[in-house]
Amino acid sequence: MTLWGGRFTEEMDALLKQFGDSMTFDQRLYAADIRGSIVYAAELGRAGLITEKECDQLLRGLEQVKAEFDAGTFQIQPGDEDIHTAVERRLGELIGPAAGKLHTGRSRNDQVATDLRLYLLDEIAALREALVDTQAAMIEKAEDYLDVIMPGYTHVQQAQPVLFSHWLMSFFWKLQRDSERLVDLTKRVRLCPLGSGALAGNPFGIDRQALAACLGFTTVAQNSIDAVSDRDFVVEFLAWAALVQVHLSQLAEDLVIWASREFGFVQVAESYSTGSSIMPQKKNPDSLELMRGKTGRVTGHLSGLLTALKGLPSSYDKDLQEDKEALFDVIDTLKMELPIAAGVIRTLTANADRMAEALDDGLLATDLTDYLVRKGVPFRESHSLVGQAVRQAEELGVSLKELGLTNYQAIHPAFTEDVYKALDFRRSVEARDTEGGTAPKAVRAQIERAKALIAQS
Repeated sequence: MTLWGGRFTEEMDALLKQFGDSMTFDQRLYAADIRGSIVYAAELGRAGLITEKECDQLLRGLEQVKAEFDAGTFQIQPGDEDIHTAVERRLGELIGPAAGKLHTGRSRNDQVATDLRLYLLDEIAALREALVDTQAAMIEKAEDYLDVIMPGYTHVQQAQPVLFSHWLMSFFWKLQRDSERLVDLTKRVRLCPLGSGALAGNPFGIDRQALAACLGFTTVAQNSIDAVSDRDFVVEFLAWAALVQVHLSQLAEDLVIWASREFGFVQVAESYSTGSSIMPQKKNPDSLELMRGKTGRVTGHLSGLLTALKGLPSSYDKDLQEDKEALFDVIDTLKMELPIAAGVIRTLTANADRMAEALDDGLLATDLTDYLVRKGVPFRESHSLVGQAVRQAEELGVSLKELGLTNYQAIHPAFTEDVYKALDFRRSVEARDTEGGTAPKAVRAQIERAKALIAQS
């Protein structure tokens, strides 16, 4: 059964039908579609467009259709183009001619836009919960290894000593921004298109604000043409997801490197690893590699939808059908990936000894600069002087701690016997105790702020 075939005398080309049908993927919208139809049927009754008996028939029939979907017994038929067609077809089988009144004043254009928003609102709630759990895992692991010192890196080169917990919490704050962005974009998803018709509005006096309230939206779309064509909310969600994916990929990249034998800073649990079909000794961090690899897929969906939208003329066009598979795939990816990320972190083992072995005195060059600054030497001059000390140590084949006092004093008389006190990794870390710094005191405060944010989520 088609919803539009009255003026046609020829059958649709079979290949075109296959090309255009969306039932294979949009059937996951069934709960949202039926929910919207139940509210719309009730509004048709309130407006006097159907009798009380017809309204009751529609409501009971729609609940029965939903029960069949819930139970997995709904039978898709060859003529079901999409979820809307399938629901209405089955409704007609169950209650008869009254089913034909459900679509009064409504178009699949405003129907699918409503379905998609309702569906996304439910998925946003689940994703935010998974995001918060991943953040909680980061807090737990940071507390487990609060005082462990490791080399900090810039440009993938050793830079300054930091706490492992400080590094891990840096990803908490990335995800916190992601969480805040998700809350913000949800405001723009809570906009009800129902009652916009195909593009020109509804002629039967339905109460759009009542529809919006019953469906959990905050208000209605203010322009019916915009309402049926607007997919900004999908683009915004995909952009949000792409950034989450980038953050997870960055986390994965660090851990993949640090789990290698050459670094040995961390161990990924066997439950999140795989072996090799030919090399018996291998333990591969596939969980992290897939997390990194999914980034092309997720960001690609964003790019694909933007490209599909960029040349569309006004109002609804069939091109908009391309929004769903991208949205569904991204949601499915993150709903699997975020719990995996949380699991990897919770089962991760940090190797404090290997991290300590990797600490090179060069990491303390900035501390030497600070040492001279505290003695009144201007920072730029101090920077140059310490650079000379680093060069001398390299030429002599010794560390900064092993460089003799006479060498230091030949560079500048401000270097005195207490210079070696500055060459201490623990002292270096503890000195950076300003808010947001890597000192244990500052990281503890950071963790407490993070816990408070999680508690409010």
